[in-house]
Amino acid sequence: MGPLGSIRVLEFAGIGPGPMCAMALSDLGAQVLRLDRPSPAALGIAKPARFDYLLRGRKRLAVDLKSEADIALVLDLVAGADAIIEGFRPGTMERLGLGPDVCLARNPRLVYARMTGWGQTGPLAKSAAHDINYIAISGALDAIGRKGAPPTVPLNLIGDYAGAVYMAMGILAGIVHSRETGQGQVVDTAIADTTAHLMTHAYGMCAAGMTSPERGTNVLDGGVPYYDVYRCRDGTFISIGAIEEKFFHELIVRLGFDPKTFPPQRDVARHAEMRRAFEDRFLQKTREEWCAELEGTDACFAPVLTAAEAASHPHYQARRSFVDVDGLAQPAPVPVFSATPPSVPSAPAEVGFEPASVLQGWLSPEALARLARERPTPAGRNPVHGAT
Repeated sequence: MGPLGSIRVLEFAGIGPGPMCAMALSDLGAQVLRLDRPSPAALGIAKPARFDYLLRGRKRLAVDLKSEADIALVLDLVAGADAIIEGFRPGTMERLGLGPDVCLARNPRLVYARMTGWGQTGPLAKSAAHDINYIAISGALDAIGRKGAPPTVPLNLIGDYAGAVYMAMGILAGIVHSRETGQGQVVDTAIADTTAHLMTHAYGMCAAGMTSPERGTNVLDGGVPYYDVYRCRDGTFISIGAIEEKFFHELIVRLGFDPKTFPPQRDVARHAEMRRAFEDRFLQKTREEWCAELEGTDACFAPVLTAAEAASHPHYQARRSFVDVDGLAQPAPVPVFSATPPSVPSAPAEVGFEPASVLQGWLSPEALARLARERPTPAGRNPVHGAT
């Protein structure tokens, strides 16, 4: 089920953007096999697998990348894969004997996708860092926050997870090229690069002199009162984004203000007055009361929900934007397809230690039978792999 049903991907276990990319492809039907370390704790994964939503929808096999036998097994899998996802520091896969040259020699059509923070080249390529550092050099981090305050850390959405989507796009573009020409290639995805790409519009505005370099003073960064977040009587928050004049007019009318006496939208000198008026008005009612009055109108309004509340919102409910996976509400695969809708993802699987049970469809029956003889399930290990 799903538009990517003919694609096979090998995912080398990692954290953050690699699993996100693999999940996105799997959600749309790709057959993704995750190759885990014998002990997932080595990656700092402590929670039970069912709560690690990024691992949903795919089989998992434990492999020891320091074992010659397991390296040989991986290369057998490479031969039948369309793409590889790996997120190690530059040079790691080469030292393991699984670098692009080796893998492309085994499978010339392979798309070898590499995810790092800084990229495979450049003076920072081998430096340790995390999402906050990668987005810092792009200007994205500097632009987020209130006036006069330090930059606000935006979770790891802008770097890690936006980078994962770029990686998925790169993989699919590489597969299109491979299927047309028979030629594989390396896709080098750097979070620092993808964040800069996300900033394209902001760079243009900056070059044109249309934005202030001081955070919290522009239209989209909380610098104007008609595009901001306000506290309600019950301590929760709502958002307004009435940038266009007609939407601003609807907002102030629905809030009970007189358009003839209310501060003009573009009069910066009266923005402090406007902000106080909005603050006082939104404090008069609870978030739910404001939802009843403003949601669904052209006032450009939405409640600020917590992660725990999101799945219950009526709009998400109507669009079936969340699905039940093993009794847990999780985001449904996106985007929505009319002709090739993907199925509901299977629950995150535990690591499998029995290749013959995990690799159905990846290797020949003869190879699977040989593996069953040569690599029995280690004592005390659970052979169950979960996803099918």
